[in-house]
Amino acid sequence: MKRTLIAVLVGAASQAMAQGPERMEHTLVSVPIHKKAAETALPITVLTGEELRRLVSSNLGETLGDKPGISNSSFGPGVGRPVIRGQAGPRTINLNNGIAAADVSSLSPDHAVSIEPMLADSVEVLRGPSTLLYGGGAIGGVINVIDNRIPRAPIEGVQGAVEYRYDDASEMDTGIVKLEAGTGNFAFHFSGTTRDFDDLDIPGMAIDEEAVEEQEELLGGEHGEEHGEEELENTDGFIANTDGDVDTFTVGASYQFGEKGFFGFAYNSFETEYGIPPGAHEHGHEEEHEGEEHEGEEEEEEIIRIDLEQDRYDAQLHYHDLAPGLVDVARAFLTYTDYEHVELEGVEVGTQFERETWEGRLELVREGDNHGVLGVQWRADEFAAIGDEAYVPETDSVEWGLFYIQDFHAGDWNFELGGRADYVERDPDAVTSDEQDFTSFSLSGAAIYTFNPSWNLGVALSRAERAPSTEELFSNVDNTAADDNLVTHAATGVIEIGDPDLDEEVSLNADISLNWQGDGSWAQVTAFYNTFEDYIFLLNTGTEFEETPVYAYEQDDAEFYGLELESSFRLATVAGGDLALGVFGDMITGEFDDAGDVPRLPPMRIGGELSWRSSSLGAYVRVIDADDQDDPGDFETETDGYTRWDAGIDYRMQIMGETEMFAFLKWKNISDEEIRLSTSFLRNFAPQPGESVEAGIRFTF
Repeated sequence: MKRTLIAVLVGAASQAMAQGPERMEHTLVSVPIHKKAAETALPITVLTGEELRRLVSSNLGETLGDKPGISNSSFGPGVGRPVIRGQAGPRTINLNNGIAAADVSSLSPDHAVSIEPMLADSVEVLRGPSTLLYGGGAIGGVINVIDNRIPRAPIEGVQGAVEYRYDDASEMDTGIVKLEAGTGNFAFHFSGTTRDFDDLDIPGMAIDEEAVEEQEELLGGEHGEEHGEEELENTDGFIANTDGDVDTFTVGASYQFGEKGFFGFAYNSFETEYGIPPGAHEHGHEEEHEGEEHEGEEEEEEIIRIDLEQDRYDAQLHYHDLAPGLVDVARAFLTYTDYEHVELEGVEVGTQFERETWEGRLELVREGDNHGVLGVQWRADEFAAIGDEAYVPETDSVEWGLFYIQDFHAGDWNFELGGRADYVERDPDAVTSDEQDFTSFSLSGAAIYTFNPSWNLGVALSRAERAPSTEELFSNVDNTAADDNLVTHAATGVIEIGDPDLDEEVSLNADISLNWQGDGSWAQVTAFYNTFEDYIFLLNTGTEFEETPVYAYEQDDAEFYGLELESSFRLATVAGGDLALGVFGDMITGEFDDAGDVPRLPPMRIGGELSWRSSSLGAYVRVIDADDQDDPGDFETETDGYTRWDAGIDYRMQIMGETEMFAFLKWKNISDEEIRLSTSFLRNFAPQPGESVEAGIRFTF
């Protein structure tokens, strides 16, 4: 039925291919060879301008989660991590201005990404050969959040913006400020956000007790029998312990060499404190505290909260015409990041995570008819997890990467080739595991054929290798030798066991994209196929230790394949504005050779948006329909499909001089649909927000 719906929508869209809004001519900042997003058939997603302002949310996963090929892996409202084509964690690299976020979001699904999307000027999602600029292991893709913390161009006078927005789903208040100024060769930047939110409103009960009981039955054993009789601490109409706050600010400055480039520094502070929804975590260690003063406490579930702080220092140098014809642009980056977060169990610190990271990269760019970039990347990382429930040992890592990307033009053909070599060294402070070294090589190529000014066909092939991450190698590595000492990750409520003998993961990827660009309209359809050798994944073993589920990092061959569609067509001019239809959708299937279906994959989705926009007023109605996820993976529960309706209106006006006001109103999940994301570890405990209204006003000057 849903495949028929896709065919009908695609067919209807094809009838409009002589009309519709023009695709944005956005120059990619992440790819330093002057490519515009509309000039490439490679699968690239760009959010900027009005679209970014409309879709931006409090976290990166929710901001991108409805774009084709991208989903949100939420862990309550405090956390939203992007999932690209079913790949998350270390296979999806989150960057801020070309440098890794250097947080611990890939370590566990409850850890927030330390990037503030509301300060972004644009968000670029790369797949294909260009991902080799940032890591051979970026098999899912690269997400680069770009802001102007180090001004890249001269600024005359003072400019900026202030914004306030309110979302009644969690009574979220957000304030945003951005100020930039320049004098002579100097340019300055200041930006910041402050946000606080209460418990999230939802339709119905927070915990899907039937799904929880079903998962316990799948696990079997004493856990299912004993916990099936316990009364879960459920809530009606809201998710308890999901309040929190976020405060960020950034200061930066640059010296402009006229048309030759710039050099600058920036400092960023990111702080957040948020709760983990109850029911997602259980503890088997309370029995250790038995006694009269603790009588009855072993059945009480502790409140888990995360308190996160990160300080980041950036330096950048861009210099043009260094050696014309050989090196037309040199780009150098150096970043130091000091990250820390604590997991609070009540008033006690359960685990403290610390990460201190230095990262540098140098890119030498040749321009002209055929563009190329040669670069080197280096990262030194000191990671520590401290406390009684620290399940990953202190680990020092050093990574080196050497990469080269080149494109060629021949008539109607455009070719792009890339290669990368990586050396990774991980040295744990562990008794049962020694230092692990990995050397990996990745290759990628693409060919784009332009039939005529409106149509092109792109094919991309790649072979990528990824070294295992710290948590995949060393989680509970010393504790497995002592059967009575396995440590639970408090926020997820499971025991995670690594394997120091894991091999590199190898993937072969193929993409084919058909692109059409009309008179103010565009469409893109992409099919992809990825096959993996020694795919690393966290397997629910179906066993338990002291009534806690045990998950282990395993390797198995796997394959993923899917389809993505995105388009926009201008239908007509109505009342002085453009009426447009957007059609979008995606689907993905993932299977292991031996371990069944890949868990936590997004379902098939199809949607459409009808919008009208004039020079000052805009409005839209949007629907997205998601199928049931009935292939959830071993020991996992299925999720129901959903249909979500959203609508919005915005208005802009010039107040005085160059000062502009922009006001918006969004009505989200209009039908108050219960939505549980199959990509989320918390799908049985924390659904998405119910019907809500978000409103905001922004002044730019």
